[in-house]
Amino acid sequence: MDAAIAGALAAVLASLVTAAAAAYGSRGATRVAQEGGVITGYDKLTERLAKERDKAETDQSTAEAKVAALELEVARLRLLVTQLGGTP
Repeated sequence: MDAAIAGALAAVLASLVTAAAAAYGSRGATRVAQEGGVITGYDKLTERLAKERDKAETDQSTAEAKVAALELEVARLRLLVTQLGGTP
């Protein structure tokens, strides 16, 4: 085998190794980018869920206050009916 063929084979081998290293590095970079996207998505979802929970708690408190006010009104009206001689 003469030096030209050996040099050509070495160049081909070097290019194959370089291509394999580039593919491996690209795959790693893609995985890191996907993991970053997943974490960002998780953070956004967690934030949305917390806002929805806070709104649901506020809505529940409002509803409970309305129920309490209506129960007082019912009690007042029953007392009034009783005072007027009726039966509630």
